[in-house]
Amino acid sequence: MKNLPHLTFLRSFEAAARYLSFTTAADELNCTQSAVSNHVRSLEEFIGRPLFVRHPRSLSLTDVGEAYLPSVRHALQEIDSATQLLISQSHKREVVISCPVSLAEKWLIHVVEDFTKAHPEIDLTIHSTIWVDVETKVSDISITINHVEDVEGPAVKLWDEKLALVCAPDYRVDGTVLTRPEQLVDGKLIHILGRPVYWEKIARHFGLTGIEHKGGLQTNSSNMGLEFAVNGMGCAVLPKSLVRAHVADGRLIEPFDFDLDCPWTYFATFKDKAATPSVKHFKTWLLKAAAQVAL
Repeated sequence: MKNLPHLTFLRSFEAAARYLSFTTAADELNCTQSAVSNHVRSLEEFIGRPLFVRHPRSLSLTDVGEAYLPSVRHALQEIDSATQLLISQSHKREVVISCPVSLAEKWLIHVVEDFTKAHPEIDLTIHSTIWVDVETKVSDISITINHVEDVEGPAVKLWDEKLALVCAPDYRVDGTVLTRPEQLVDGKLIHILGRPVYWEKIARHFGLTGIEHKGGLQTNSSNMGLEFAVNGMGCAVLPKSLVRAHVADGRLIEPFDFDLDCPWTYFATFKDKAATPSVKHFKTWLLKAAAQVAL
């Protein structure tokens, strides 16, 4: 982009050509008539050809000016359009978030509810995802669940996830209330497809052989696994952040205590380079809410 005339020269030329008057062009550009005249003269010197014929009380375009004008006008319109687009985007009050449907329904919904009450002027769009995220260019903020050893790049871990084993309050193993880990050998287990490590960690922690391979209900949806457990169809192992609400309202119980880190947890990726003020504001709100998660 070398050897280009100054943008001010081009704007003065376009306005003067439109009105065929340096004075009227100056009024539009909020400068003096002599400034416009000097800009045009500088442009003519830069090009090496006259653009106007200067009459005593008016102007007319030369053949060179007539030929040059459409291209200059188009270029200025492109610059104006691009600038207005950037300005409108920087003031756009919209945030698009993608999030696994399980976390969206159990945690993010409360974050969104509080945010919209405090900032009703900002529109939020939530894309609920299963297994894979939406197209990378769609979301301003992308929340995913990842194995802690597989995360690369600028992703931010929202919290250190824990595992929880849950069942319905009236769940029984051979007619007996589930209170001891060894009862799991005879119990009905609910498996989340793609997450065999959940039951593997339980088996290893309590010294139970083979329960991770024990048959039972299987689903690729954590929410479905929760509903199976709520309906007394077995016990499930899931991230603690997903079961907290059900435990709090008494739909599920944790029959015995343990402390196990979950190898899968939630990460957020932010498009900081092109982030609008609204996106930055929701990012701050989201990270503050995540920091308050107590597992």
